[in-house]
Amino acid sequence: MTLATRGPVRIVGTGLLGASVGLSLTTRGVDVVLHDPSRTALALARDVGAGRPAKSDDAAPAIIVVAAPPDVTADVVRAELEAFPEAIVTDVASVKGYVLAELRAAGADLTRYVGSHPMAGRERSGPSAAVPDLFLGRPWVITDSGSSRPDALLAVRSLAVDLGAVPVTMDADAHDAAVAAVSHVPQVAASLVAARLRDADDAALGLAGQGLRDVTRLAASDPALWTSILAANASAVHDVLVDLRADLDAVIEALSHAAKAADPETVEPGALASIAHAISAGNVGVARVPGKHGGAQRTYAVVTVLVPDSPGELARLLTDVGDAGVNLEDLHLEHAAGRPVGMAEISVLPGSVEHLEAELSARGWRLVS
Repeated sequence: MTLATRGPVRIVGTGLLGASVGLSLTTRGVDVVLHDPSRTALALARDVGAGRPAKSDDAAPAIIVVAAPPDVTADVVRAELEAFPEAIVTDVASVKGYVLAELRAAGADLTRYVGSHPMAGRERSGPSAAVPDLFLGRPWVITDSGSSRPDALLAVRSLAVDLGAVPVTMDADAHDAAVAAVSHVPQVAASLVAARLRDADDAALGLAGQGLRDVTRLAASDPALWTSILAANASAVHDVLVDLRADLDAVIEALSHAAKAADPETVEPGALASIAHAISAGNVGVARVPGKHGGAQRTYAVVTVLVPDSPGELARLLTDVGDAGVNLEDLHLEHAAGRPVGMAEISVLPGSVEHLEAELSARGWRLVS
């Protein structure tokens, strides 16, 4: 595929996002020059193939990608706009209103600036975690500064497309409110739940299943980075957390009434309904999360298979599913505590269940009802 993005592309900041942008472009033949205040991070980004360190005699870049923490993004963007007066500059910070407001206050040239944010990431950080397909199929939000030139908007949109992302145009404030709900508050919630495990008994942790792992997965994120993100989007995150606190207070109040009653029939009227309402509201919310192809979620059936915890067994199972002519819609793998076996939950279309179960049984797999 011929790319619209031409080099040299200058990337400032070689963490996960910056290095992944560079790695994706270099694998497609684009000349990428890298800059990072950390010599170690810069050398590592070079070694993983994200580009080459910038030199004083490099040709002026046509486009610059700033991949710095939100609290310093505006300063870096402004410096790049001044250093390269012909270049288009974008940033990939996860907060857009804060950055734009600082640039306006500093009198930066907003005609050549376009804010952007790829909705992609990993729990790991740094250039060693970079992957060239990090943005494949992911939304890439593009925010007009209010003064952005049409060619600047097109250049950033083309960059997103060249990286395999799906461009989405949003206002900066609308973006920040959206990510507060779908990214920033989930991070806080995961961290708070995981923090409850610090003093948990080993026996209790031994009972942990996939549900706990799902809820706390985000809690492994970088504290310094997330402090910067949450501080930059404080207002939007605050509003969502206040609403969440109100819901949590209602559940706590209901549980206090239930705990005081020896007989369920003496529980204060409405207490159990409050608990049920909270769970039900969660059902409604999760049903609105888009399915794997976007749009409304589809209902899948699950075939659960015991998989020996040894090399090649999961690959063999997936090969057998394919040989059975069944499309795998989703896959979850849960390990059985203290046993050398895992349970693979294979999501398929309901009409495929009977056929798949018969095919896997014939191939010697043990199914879990």
